Amino acid sequence: MGTNSAEESADSNRDHSSWPDRGQLPIPLSPFEGEIEKTYKDSKAVWQHPPSAPNGAPNIVVILLDDVGFGNTSTFGGLIPTPNFDQLASEGLRYNRFHTTAICGPSRAALLTGRNHHECGNGFLMEWATGFPNYSTMLPKETATVGAILKGNGYNTWWFGKNHNTPDWETTVAGPFDRWPTGMGFEYFYGFNAGETHQYYPVIFENTVAVEPDKTPDEGYHFMTDMTDKAIARMKFAKSVAPDKPFFMYFAPGAMHAPHHVTQEWREKFKGKFDMGWEKYREQVFQNQLEMGIVPKGTKLTPRPDWVPAWGSLSDDQKTLYTALFENFAGYFAFTDHEIGRLLSAIKELPDADNTMVIYIAGDNGASAEGGPDGTLNEIKGLNGINTSIEEILPNLDKLGGPETEPHYPVGWAWAGNTPFQWCKQVASHLGGTRNPMVISWPARIKPDSQPRDAFLHLVDVLPTILEAAEVPMPESVDGIKQKPLAGKSFLASFDDPDFQGRVEQYFEIFSNRSIYEDGWKANAQHTRPWRQDLAPGNWDKDRWELYNLDDDFSEAIDLAAKYPDKLEELKARFDQAAEAHNVYPFDDRGTGRLGTPKPPVPGSKPGSTTYTYFSGARRIAEVAAPSMKNSSWTFTANVTTDGEKTEGVILGYGGVAAGLTLYLEAGVPVFDYNYFEDHTILKADKPLPVGASTIVVKFDYQGAKGELGKGANLQLIVDGKTVATGTMKATVGGRFGIDTFGVGEDSGQPVTHAYQPPFPFTGQIEKVTVDMK
Repeated sequence: MGTNSAEESADSNRDHSSWPDRGQLPIPLSPFEGEIEKTYKDSKAVWQHPPSAPNGAPNIVVILLDDVGFGNTSTFGGLIPTPNFDQLASEGLRYNRFHTTAICGPSRAALLTGRNHHECGNGFLMEWATGFPNYSTMLPKETATVGAILKGNGYNTWWFGKNHNTPDWETTVAGPFDRWPTGMGFEYFYGFNAGETHQYYPVIFENTVAVEPDKTPDEGYHFMTDMTDKAIARMKFAKSVAPDKPFFMYFAPGAMHAPHHVTQEWREKFKGKFDMGWEKYREQVFQNQLEMGIVPKGTKLTPRPDWVPAWGSLSDDQKTLYTALFENFAGYFAFTDHEIGRLLSAIKELPDADNTMVIYIAGDNGASAEGGPDGTLNEIKGLNGINTSIEEILPNLDKLGGPETEPHYPVGWAWAGNTPFQWCKQVASHLGGTRNPMVISWPARIKPDSQPRDAFLHLVDVLPTILEAAEVPMPESVDGIKQKPLAGKSFLASFDDPDFQGRVEQYFEIFSNRSIYEDGWKANAQHTRPWRQDLAPGNWDKDRWELYNLDDDFSEAIDLAAKYPDKLEELKARFDQAAEAHNVYPFDDRGTGRLGTPKPPVPGSKPGSTTYTYFSGARRIAEVAAPSMKNSSWTFTANVTTDGEKTEGVILGYGGVAAGLTLYLEAGVPVFDYNYFEDHTILKADKPLPVGASTIVVKFDYQGAKGELGKGANLQLIVDGKTVATGTMKATVGGRFGIDTFGVGEDSGQPVTHAYQPPFPFTGQIEKVTVDMK
């Protein structure tokens, strides 16, 4: 409508400098600055536009590896060569007092939100979630991610690789999708929704749609290469279309988390390199760290603990196995560094390469001891509380690193990888669990310095640093929801100031392993052991507390608890205050017991249902969102139509290489296979199905009492009302099948059995399948 002259004058003089108001997201379109009359002839069109990033805002790439120890990489003195990490460090800054939470999902939540992990619902992992808000893994909307903030301020935002921050009961086609990466502020996601994935048979999603690899392992497929290719292509495409628009890339490989998957070519590069054993490894790495200035002069190398045997005490078989498993890990790491090198090289080809800040964090926690005392070719078995003997592993060592294995090295190499510290992943009480290497490069802003920055920093400090670098404030509200205060503070000043001080206080807690840092002092209480998921110690009041002064004792080598008992009591009280303030309580040290506890149903599913019906094409259903089919009796019924012996393929695939179950047709013959950690119980009919409609039933009669986990079962395979095969199992899977999913009509991702090549789609018709739980 038209305006009078006074209104026109007021509008022409209106101050639009308040736009964009970056304190409230989303930011509306810019104010209309044209004129609107009754016809276009007398009106003035002026385009409104969405907010753009502040002038000069950098591209930002955050690379986050998984399960890396402080003493693994050559960049921080380790014996695994990481030349591309080395090169990045030579172009920027190393940080040697950077801290994580000691476990992956919580670390990622802290990184993405700038809040402590308990405050954003991620006190532990989604697979172990409980119904307390701080342990539900349901990221609250009051803790918007860096992706949401930067997207709202004109950035492109992309997430590649691992997502361990969506509750797995929300990862089905039913959603909701607001806690998927695309619902947390990322415009594009290509990766997996779990703590780990099979690198040869990954469970991939593109945004919210399940996708399959474009080739097989035999054809050279590996997820690390695939996600790197996708990241490079996305980055180049975006800069071709909009060279002035900055991007935020979160590049989070499954590496170096188990399963340690790599080809023989990479593994053999390390043949014999670690024959010296883990004590000598630590000694060599420690000397490197001293000479490189990674650790200050006067640092002590912490001694071998009682949970690591002396290398000299091992048998020849033990040495053969343990070195092979670590050679495989090193090969995987070298391969990962190579792939990240391709990404870094592509970044240097960008038109604004110099204005690209790369934050490379080597590990979301310390090196992992989840492989158990002897290591394993089936790490899911260990996470179910079952160790694998050397006698079981050695005959299969030729498969190491390949698609049929899920390898993890033994605890001694985790201790070595965390040189010079004590303990490992999950043990948040000690630096071996929480101190990780970080390198930052930003050619336009950072002058390289070979002397490490030694400010005490934490993952929560990364988001505020990114916001300051982009000149973007932390919004007061996002989508109308008031935001919780940030726990972290920017360390941007450390880029120029080698004496930057960092945090004065930080608490740590995972699985009741806990610690408090304050003004150089640190009090620690170690509680659980990562390789004993079956053990819940309890008796928190009996935990022994230790005391260290990190200003004088970089490695936590000198316990001062007896010397300064008053200081220790002061810090113990301070931990309790921090635990109350940051929602740490209640402590819960259950491992496999907590893993097997009921989780929420799929949103929208029928509460309390004991009957589940699915149709062909129902796939990629996370284990917790599917029928449990563990620790209780059940009947599985499939109504199918076939062309007799001409029909083949999977009717049900649940789980994968580590453990699971599958029902399929082989030349028309029904086969049921229960994979109990590579011990297969197979029921097979004696002839093909007839042409036309058939009903196949599998009955699973669980022999354990209610509440007993992993007991035996009696099995029946019934075809058209006739029992055609029976079987007995002495033990069944009590916790989780692993890192794959439930699907009808195919076995996507990794196969339950290598009797077929996945996904082995069913070539007949599936009317429906039904699971009746008893």
